[in-house]
Amino acid sequence: MNETKIKSNGDPDVAIASDGSLHIIIPIKITRRGQSKVVMLPVGNVFKPRDWDTKPTQMQLALARGHRWSEMFESGNVRNLAEVARLEGIDSSYVSRMVNLTTLAPDIVEAILDGTLPDHVTPFDIASNTPLLWEDQRALLGPRLCG
Repeated sequence: MNETKIKSNGDPDVAIASDGSLHIIIPIKITRRGQSKVVMLPVGNVFKPRDWDTKPTQMQLALARGHRWSEMFESGNVRNLAEVARLEGIDSSYVSRMVNLTTLAPDIVEAILDGTLPDHVTPFDIASNTPLLWEDQRALLGPRLCG
């Protein structure tokens, strides 16, 4: 019998059936943490997937795009952000908003990269009219970061 059944948490056990097959019971619980699913072990520890097994979130992609486009401008490869938009075939206001993400406070960037930023905070929320002072950014996002 080659099947896997996940019923519920319980005690680990090994059982040998009359037909000689071996049944191993491993108590796990699969829950959603942010954008990904994780396996909760019985003692409350979390088994996290490897970094390369997970897809980047929309917020992580937006942050990466912003840094890439900012680098294109700062290195002199393009004259302005409108040229970046033309090369990428997208709207220049979108490019400008994503480049704004490069000015975020380090702890906000860490929350984006760790995937701990709440799902209800969107790239548009952070990239539009974001204050340049990190304290002001934290004050603006503080209630949202707390969930």
